[in-house]
Amino acid sequence: MKKIAIIGRPNVGKSSLFNRLMKKRDAITSDIAGTTRDVKRRNAVIIDKRVELLDTGGLDKGCELYDKIKKKSLETAHKADIVLFMVDGKGLPEEEDKKLFYELQSLGKDVALVVNKIDNDKMQEKLWDYYEFGTDAIFGISVSHNRSVNALIDWIYAHVPESDIIVDEETESQEAEDETEDDNDEYDFFEGVSDDNNEEGDDFFYTDEEEVEDNSIFAQNDMIKEFDENDINHIKIAIIGRVNVGKSSLLNALLKEERSVVSSVAGTTIDPIDESIEYKGKQLTFVDTAGIRKRGKITGIEKFALMRTTEMLDSANMALVVLDASEPFLDLDEKIAGLVDKNRLACIIVLNKWDIAKREDYDKIILEVRDRFKFLAYAPIITLSANTKQRVEKLHDMILEINDNYSQRITTSKLNEAMEKALRRHQLPSMRGQVIRIYYATQYETRPPKIAIVMNKPKGLHFTYRRYLTNKLREAFNFTGTPVLFKAKKRGDK
Repeated sequence: MKKIAIIGRPNVGKSSLFNRLMKKRDAITSDIAGTTRDVKRRNAVIIDKRVELLDTGGLDKGCELYDKIKKKSLETAHKADIVLFMVDGKGLPEEEDKKLFYELQSLGKDVALVVNKIDNDKMQEKLWDYYEFGTDAIFGISVSHNRSVNALIDWIYAHVPESDIIVDEETESQEAEDETEDDNDEYDFFEGVSDDNNEEGDDFFYTDEEEVEDNSIFAQNDMIKEFDENDINHIKIAIIGRVNVGKSSLLNALLKEERSVVSSVAGTTIDPIDESIEYKGKQLTFVDTAGIRKRGKITGIEKFALMRTTEMLDSANMALVVLDASEPFLDLDEKIAGLVDKNRLACIIVLNKWDIAKREDYDKIILEVRDRFKFLAYAPIITLSANTKQRVEKLHDMILEINDNYSQRITTSKLNEAMEKALRRHQLPSMRGQVIRIYYATQYETRPPKIAIVMNKPKGLHFTYRRYLTNKLREAFNFTGTPVLFKAKKRGDK
């Protein structure tokens, strides 16, 4: 698959072209220079040929991160097969652009000069100024007006080999949905995340929602909705936390390469960056999300970045909640961890920067984590240093173990054996003199495990008894790192 890198200074329209070629809004775009800092990679289809698009950070000498972004962008150009060098057609050619363009040409790649913002016929005259770059592969386009983009697409298509043509059925599945406008309404990232963070217990218990989709599970005990093997072997892991806790450093350590730009500048990561590796037969896709600030400090493009973080959490299976072990924990850390609760994800709590933390206070720090994050009592804790790579390798194995727990299927017979022991040990209390009976329990879904409890009066199951049952099930089965979701039902209810 050919790699196509989009290179250029900030605000020339690189991310907009990336989105146009993807046929959807994927990269965050903004008038603010330096919105893209890391390299964003996505598979795309150019007419009927598969390619990999690489959106790079803007090369701006006035940016504090210039050296790191330039290094990352040039590394990407070296790895690419085709380079689209973008400039702003509203201005005159700049010497710095020419030098970089010639440097890219010297790599022996197929390089096109893309002059963006040629919005009308009058602007077309400005294109002549750019012929001094000395290339015939020059395209005057307007991404925002979708003007003359097809000529560029045809050029790209001609430089992608016939071997990368995909069959029609696959093309349909690969082509992205039509571009839609982002919702610009005010967005509350923490909507639905309680300040108390589910203080009733460690797990959710549903009585009025999340209908069991297949009623046959109550007639056939071991029917269960499961994910196929490919899904279970693909683990999508979101790395979340507030700004400057070391999420990007952790991503780089997990991948064993400098994939994400790392800086002491708060908010370096804006667009979520995802990268996959193979580990012991599983595909691990890590997503480095934007650092989260207090609600009142979320402004401009950060609002859109956090919307993308929400999308990532919706599609993730697991979250690494990254905390800075060298600093006191904040209420914001609890709010962020509450998003794991809200999305019902498997979870590992990562105490980063352990190399500079007060290690003698280990027991005290762990106790504080358990006290602050009671709603994530099921999540294991690992202390590590993304900077020195201390214990990072152990995290890979923990992810596989937690995924097994998250994806496990418990037979109805074993589940009811554990329930029976729990009922014998502590009888179910009555409700206003009425006897409450549990007939049986059955698991009806995995990732996370979802269990239906069939009983005569579902509303009579007090939350304290639910917590008791949860604890007994955790004693009987390995649910480390995963929430356990319940639904109380009457016999015959859908």
